[in-house]
Amino acid sequence: MVSMEPPLIWLIAGVILCVMEFTIPTGFTEFTLGVSAIIVAIVALVVPQVSIQIVLWLVLSVVATLMLRRFMPPQSARVLEDATDAKTLTEILPGETGRVLYEGNSWPARCEDDVAIAPNQLVYVVGRRGNTLLVMPETSIHPR
Repeated sequence: MVSMEPPLIWLIAGVILCVMEFTIPTGFTEFTLGVSAIIVAIVALVVPQVSIQIVLWLVLSVVATLMLRRFMPPQSARVLEDATDAKTLTEILPGETGRVLYEGNSWPARCEDDVAIAPNQLVYVVGRRGNTLLVMPETSIHPR
């Protein structure tokens, strides 16, 4: 079995974390952990104690992540737009929950009126309660 020295292990871990950031984006968290590991690999050439290396990596990772977060734009909660259209995937019975296709995703939905809505019908999203969309049939909003 081949024994690897700590600087080589830190270098490999750092490169893997940096590459992972490009394949699985995490808001640069993996990248900061990887850069910290590469810095520790350089320091490990001079400081042989693994416990000091681990503490240094933890400190560098936390500091780098916190500093990077200051420059990232704040994420706001996504808000549903008023009266956008969706299409029913299943029948929505009065007082029951069905499914609608909204913005390319399937969502649970309830009708705000006491009417049944057939599958494949255009509906308008008028609100949201938790993960359930509140919808109105097109015929209720635009009678023919």
